[in-house]
Order: sequence, then C-alpha cells, then structure tokens
Amino acid sequence: MNKSSVAKPNGEFSFVAETQIHQGHVISVVDGEFLTPEGDTIRRDIVRHPGAVAVVPIEGDDVVLVRQYRAAADREILEIPAGKRDVEGEPPEVAALRELEEEVGFTTDHLVELSRFFNSVGFSDEYSYVYLATDLVPVAANPQGPEESHMTIERLHLDEIEKAVADGRIEDSKTIIGLLAALRHLGR
Repeated sequence: MNKSSVAKPNGEFSFVAETQIHQGHVISVVDGEFLTPEGDTIRRDIVRHPGAVAVVPIEGDDVVLVRQYRAAADREILEIPAGKRDVEGEPPEVAALRELEEEVGFTTDHLVELSRFFNSVGFSDEYSYVYLATDLVPVAANPQGPEESHMTIERLHLDEIEKAVADGRIEDSKTIIGLLAALRHLGR
C-alpha cells in the first residue's frame, strides 16, 4: 500500500481508477484503485457483470425449475430460471419475463419482485433481481445457447422446498434466496 498525501476528511473510501485486465463473453475483470479513509492506496480485483434476473415460477403447488450444466461447477445444477441483463436499457422485470419464456415456456401478467442482492460483493458488482411469477400461461420455449438447449425442466412441490435446500438438492444461491422469499410471500 502506498500512503497518499491527503487523507479523506469524511472517513470514506473513494474510487480512484480502474484498468481493464480481461474482457470476456459475459464479464470483464478490472484492477481497481481506491483510497482508504486514512489516505492509503489499495488495489482490488473486480469482476464487472451486467447483472441478472431470476424467476420463481409457481404453477399450482409446484415450482418450475431447470436443471442445466454450469461450466464453473462442471456439473448440472437445479435452479430457478435466470439470465443476464444483457439487453441494453431493458428493465429487470422485462428481462425476467424474457427468461421465463426462453427457459420454461411460460409468460404471466403476475410478476412480483421478491428480492434484490449482490451475488458475491467481495469481488463482483453483479446485482440480481428475483421475481415471483404466478398465473402462468404456456408459450413456446426459446432456449438460448447450448446449456439451455440441453437443460431439463423439473417440478418441486412447495412443501419440499425447505427440505431440498437443507439436504443440498438445491445449492444455488439465487435459487435458495428466491424460493425461500417466495414461500414467505405466499405465507407457507
């Protein structure tokens, strides 16, 4: 760490600059420079991400889930439908409806925001929105990419959600957050 000549009088950290290290298909990695409240310069690796949406689709007493291959884990994961906010200017609720249609072949006029959160704020700026979708209307699914083309759709009874989280069948964070928030919202 290098000592800066001027400490921040308000006791806050401040952004100085960032340098892009890598630009990938979805994310970029930057080297960020910041000043501490004491005036020290610190550097942090940061993953920049466009953000994401996820949807908890409820049909009757079941939640509609997808099981798809996730390269980072090198295996299939059981999840709620989700995707990147990769359409410039698209509101998160519109992106959520797009993902609901693409992945599980449903749409709805009943979308309720359940939660917003940083996925892993220690190193990434990815910010997610999770919605509850009820009164589902079937439409043609439109899978995007090889993972979605090979994923399967599974249903889980609402009474099984807490057990599936506890026993590790569901281990994806957005899915856990979304499902537990949905149970609370539904009064179950």
